[in-house]
Amino acid sequence: MATQQHTLSLIVDNKFGVLARITGLISRRGFNIDSLAVGVTEDPTISRVTVVVTADEVALEQITKQLHKLINVHKINDFTNEPSVDRELVLFKIHAPADTRHELIELVNVFRAKIIDVGKNSMTVEATGNSEKLQAMEDLFRGYGIKEIARTGRISLSRG
Repeated sequence: MATQQHTLSLIVDNKFGVLARITGLISRRGFNIDSLAVGVTEDPTISRVTVVVTADEVALEQITKQLHKLINVHKINDFTNEPSVDRELVLFKIHAPADTRHELIELVNVFRAKIIDVGKNSMTVEATGNSEKLQAMEDLFRGYGIKEIARTGRISLSRG
């Protein structure tokens, strides 16, 4: 059975220790978490945990069944094959001396990203999008020299 990335969205109680129980359950079963994002929802007593794991269907079913047993987990959605909107945020600090700055500004505009800080020899760019878009930006920026990268986990909502 083939393994693939699965995006799970969990609706959980916004309480101390819930995230630790979720991540512990996944890691105890030998799975690495590829991406993790957590935030409070429109209801301050509820959080949404978006977790991306690489697993086959049997293993994913096992993880999901175990997560459902946790008392603080109310709902689990697997967005892997469902219509959904996914986004990540990344900050790139790029080597940007004066002679290449104009080229970099053009690249930033092509990707509809934002320049959020400019230093003497560097530029910090903020970009949001799906994983493929952000990877394409990273690949292009590597040619100029990336000083630092900070990236969030994936967040997802169902369409409609």
